[in-house]
Amino acid sequence: MSENNDLTRFFGGSPAWVLVRLVLLSVVVGVILAALGLDPMNILTSLQRLLRNLFSFSFEAVERMWRYFLLGAVIVIPLWLLMRVFGRR
Repeated sequence: MSENNDLTRFFGGSPAWVLVRLVLLSVVVGVILAALGLDPMNILTSLQRLLRNLFSFSFEAVERMWRYFLLGAVIVIPLWLLMRVFGRR
């Protein structure tokens, strides 16, 4: 009985339920990592690729925001300037 109690204490619960929870958690984490493009056979290469993609994505986001700014500024800046010039009378 003491051996079973020590095993339960070591696992933090019933060994069977701990095993089931670990399997389910491993599957969930595996799905998330697969969605991020990580491959378990070459995890370091996959992590490098993920970081490179995140880095390039951030520059693409800045470029996209810059284009939106320029597109809006074509309308907003002249309207603001006209309002300032003709509103000062």
